[in-house]
Amino acid sequence: MAVFTPVSRPELEHWLAGYDLGALRAHEGIASGIENTNYFVDTERGRFVLTLFERLHHDQLPFYLGLMRHLAARHIPCPDPLADRSGGLLSTLNGKPAALVSRLRGAAQMAPGVGHCAQLGELLARMHLAAADYPGELPNLRGLDWWVATAPKVAGFLAPAVAAMLADEIEVQRRFGASELSQALPRSAVHADLFRDNVLFDGDTLGGVIDFYFAGCDTWLFDLAVTCNDWCIDDATGHFDDARRVALLSAYVAVREPLAAEREAWPLMLRAAALRFWLSRLFDFHLPRPAQMVTPKDPLHFERLLVSRRELAPPLPGAR
Repeated sequence: MAVFTPVSRPELEHWLAGYDLGALRAHEGIASGIENTNYFVDTERGRFVLTLFERLHHDQLPFYLGLMRHLAARHIPCPDPLADRSGGLLSTLNGKPAALVSRLRGAAQMAPGVGHCAQLGELLARMHLAAADYPGELPNLRGLDWWVATAPKVAGFLAPAVAAMLADEIEVQRRFGASELSQALPRSAVHADLFRDNVLFDGDTLGGVIDFYFAGCDTWLFDLAVTCNDWCIDDATGHFDDARRVALLSAYVAVREPLAAEREAWPLMLRAAALRFWLSRLFDFHLPRPAQMVTPKDPLHFERLLVSRRELAPPLPGAR
């Protein structure tokens, strides 16, 4: 959510004329994140979030916007895309695909406790069940194929021992991805990026999930592993905080009991989730794009997580 494409007030006013939202009151660039250009937009009719998509194409975006509409209609608290006067959810602003969505109340909880994690685990299980009948089809664009293609591009920036670990993990995940166990895991459209800064709390009550633009069709277990790897850890070491881990996973399992195949695959999926974001941060750190406002993220954080998960990955809690 950096600002790569500036939008002036006159440009935005002209674009907003296509919506029935009244006059523009204010707009402000959002500096956090590294993928798309985002602005808070206030009009006479309410508060919204404008996104200009820097990498995704027009033909990919109906999947994401449709997923949010699908989930919102099933009472999952998430941004709901707004239709313009012609009924469209997607248009063009300053040469980029652009969409406007509702703005949720609340703020990110960057130091979550057990209660926050339990609420998120319950919501994530409900999200998976709600997405099960979403008809959209789009692969996870940062999935296994992207890992395999990206690893050689960043390996030269790493110390030899670290590059060797990366190559070994890529091979492990390649073999797992081709296995019968992997194919047995339930899947649908998933968020795939459910970090602390993508969940809003209104006080201590979970207010909603935002930023679905890394979503794709993948396993529910991968989505759960991504979430657990961020919400349930000691940031300094990458090791799990057991109280938060058990709270999140137990709340998830109470809504949707994992299959035996998911329990067997859980340790490898925790490693896969760490690998995906380590590679992404290595790529963005060493091969950055220019932007007016960017918040860089440290790839060493996910290197520590991957080392930790390769050493020990505790099982899913709950009944078997």
